[in-house]
Amino acid sequence: MMTTTNDTPVLRVAGRPVGRYVTRPELPVRLSPRPYLHPVTTLAGTAVTELSPADHTHHLGVGVAVPDVEGTNFWGGRTYVRDQGPTELDNHGAQRHTTFQLRDPDGFVEELRWVASGAEVLRERRTVAATELTDRAWALDFTFSLTNVTPGPLSIGSPATNGRPGAAYGGFFWRARKEREAPRVFTSGAEGEAEVHGARADWLALAGSTWTLVFAGATDRTRRDPWFVRTAQYPGVGSSLAYDERLPIPPGDTVVRRIVTVVADGRLDRDASAALVRKAVSQ
Repeated sequence: MMTTTNDTPVLRVAGRPVGRYVTRPELPVRLSPRPYLHPVTTLAGTAVTELSPADHTHHLGVGVAVPDVEGTNFWGGRTYVRDQGPTELDNHGAQRHTTFQLRDPDGFVEELRWVASGAEVLRERRTVAATELTDRAWALDFTFSLTNVTPGPLSIGSPATNGRPGAAYGGFFWRARKEREAPRVFTSGAEGEAEVHGARADWLALAGSTWTLVFAGATDRTRRDPWFVRTAQYPGVGSSLAYDERLPIPPGDTVVRRIVTVVADGRLDRDASAALVRKAVSQ
């Protein structure tokens, strides 16, 4: 087992750097400090993430963020309070890197502690791997396991479960590159933010000017979370752990989720997106 270090691993595919993982970011408490991947790039070097953009300073590249763990905000920014709306509260938690159990140029296994008011509430094991698919595409395989280490039950919520319809964000989240034109978003059978937001599609593609991201919920077919999608206000895609009801985690239990993302140069169509994501998930 590796000891804790202050370095920032760089993910490489075929020798080329494609992602930088920041384990110990120096961030204001209001942003719910947590490790993140940024910048993430295509094989040609195009950045496809943003860090702390002006529209949402608490959006941190690629990572795991949850707005409500028994009232603690691990997302950053304001907290949605029922019958009150978005509210500034002193309720921000932090994800703290503990150690790398494994670290290679193409990935790592990390242990983290989710801390609220000085006490650990969740323990996470995060497994991240980068794999070459073609000379124009690679895949980021991201799995996180959250274990309730408290003596009592915990539950994960979202603004949607707290009274704000459609705002079921929380879980894996990718803040994409913002460009002059909003990206195209589509699944195998639907197109546009209004149609794909909240869908439980096998995969979902976000296509920018010269790049495409294809997300696949790869945990298992019986436990596929709905997608959280934004394109008009900002480009972002995530999974919804608490879409229409809170997600309970009894003491000692573990919630596991896996998201595989294709990172491709060029604007992919449906057929190309489907083919690449099938290859990525099967590896």
